[in-house]
Amino acid sequence: MRHARRRIVRRRARIAAVGGLLLGGLMVTQALASEPSGAQTPYSTGTSAVTAAQTGSQLVSRLGSSRTAGSWVASDGKPVVAVTDRAAADAVTAAGARARMVRHSMDQLKSATETLSSAPRVAGTAWSVDYRTNQVVVQADRTVSASDWSRMTKLADGIGDFVRMERTQGRFTTRVNGALPIFSTTGRCSAGFNVTNGQGEFILTAGHCGPGGTLWFSDNTGRTQLGRTVTSQFPGDGDFSLIRYENGQATPGENVVAIGGGRGVRITAAGDPVVGEKVFRSGSTSGLHDGEVTALNATVNYPEGSVTGLIQTTVCAEPGDSGGPLFSEGIALGVTSGGSGDCQAGGTTFFQPVTKAMAALGVQLTGPGQASGGAATGASAAPAPSVSASQGAAIAPGSAAPGAAAPGAVQEVGTTGTADGLLSRLTDPRNVGPGLLVIAGSLVALVATRYIRSEQERNAYRRAYSGTWG
Repeated sequence: MRHARRRIVRRRARIAAVGGLLLGGLMVTQALASEPSGAQTPYSTGTSAVTAAQTGSQLVSRLGSSRTAGSWVASDGKPVVAVTDRAAADAVTAAGARARMVRHSMDQLKSATETLSSAPRVAGTAWSVDYRTNQVVVQADRTVSASDWSRMTKLADGIGDFVRMERTQGRFTTRVNGALPIFSTTGRCSAGFNVTNGQGEFILTAGHCGPGGTLWFSDNTGRTQLGRTVTSQFPGDGDFSLIRYENGQATPGENVVAIGGGRGVRITAAGDPVVGEKVFRSGSTSGLHDGEVTALNATVNYPEGSVTGLIQTTVCAEPGDSGGPLFSEGIALGVTSGGSGDCQAGGTTFFQPVTKAMAALGVQLTGPGQASGGAATGASAAPAPSVSASQGAAIAPGSAAPGAAAPGAVQEVGTTGTADGLLSRLTDPRNVGPGLLVIAGSLVALVATRYIRSEQERNAYRRAYSGTWG
């Protein structure tokens, strides 16, 4: 009976050890699969896209809007400039960029958008200039009626064949309800970037999150007061606002955007994106996601009103991501305004350019090197697949430790060796450490059970053999 019990115990131990090996292998496989393979991360450094963007912008400025129709960065990183005549094309080629001959100049394309803006507003529509197709693209969501769609189509036909009409899935809405979640009586939004006017410290976020005077809290219980909105722009020429930190609370010495897993990306400058650039967005609802800039100076007709001058992207977003940061390689680009779709089916998201918002508000990013107020002239690309994150946040006071990290470098956020920080790292599904520990422990258990069994068998043999001696 005793031997039978021992066999049962050994068998269960072996089964548990084998199960541990399988579980550990699954955990390691999941961790490796969740990391971007063969691609740059949102904190990779590089200047090729910055150089390409600057080259394209300088050529467009030099040749003029009557001979060009925008510039963008191609998939191979080369600057491309749309031109309307052969002499302009030769000038572009001589400067080391790629020229593309088009029919319509930027002056013509802008004239088309002005005509659309002067017509009666239709909520659920948006338009922007597509540099790569040399067209003005008009989008209408599912809320636009057949009669309004017909009326806008007739207006577009009257402008010219370079106006393209498109129906989109979902609905164009603001994203109230991102990185760090902030709460008010009007709903939930996301903090964008920490900024200062030299006298006070503020959070830059979306204007539709709340009008002037809105009181904000850092928790949904309303116990920890964060600050109050002191100025707001929405709708109209932008979607931005400032939240003054309560009681003169100071922002951290550096601007850091959390990307989940207790990690954050250091932000060191503000810049303007370029069409074709890979960008990242972080928000409290959907975490960290990436996409591409598809248009600049877009106009969106939200139900609350029209907003102009926005960045159009393929990055997904969901309610609650409003105000969250758009960035690339340590460069602040914008704050989330709104869009259509979600992060399961994808969609279109629009962002308020951060440089325009800061210029209108008279503020600059907090952190070393920002006191002079200079903004970057462009933002470098960071091509990478979408990265899942447990949370994303624009860092609130005290949550980032100052350091000498390079622009866009990753650093620990809010996990300064505490038990909570260790727990978050151990439970992070992208961490291979726990899986390797499970595998190692299972191997030790399996070897131990085999050793114990062998020793028991040898001892039994010795007892049986010694019993034959008389």
